[in-house]
Amino acid sequence: MAQGKRISDDIPEPARLAIQALGTAAKLARLAAGEGQAAAAARLGVHVQTIGRIEAGEPGVAVGHVVGMLALYGVTVAAAPQRTPPPG
Repeated sequence: MAQGKRISDDIPEPARLAIQALGTAAKLARLAAGEGQAAAAARLGVHVQTIGRIEAGEPGVAVGHVVGMLALYGVTVAAAPQRTPPPG
């Protein structure tokens, strides 16, 4: 990756939208549980900024942190095959 280039520049639109949807789901689950970002960070063992990045749908956050946060609040993620194969 060239210096200064954002990771999100290389991610196809459907994947970027899926990442954002996971972030939104994490935020809604946290809010439904009545917890703040600091509490979520403490429970997950990450910095509070990581929670903000997850919820913002930033693609550079480790997938383990994203799935871990969802699991904290009882949200599961299941992979499903794409309807059409990716090009290439």
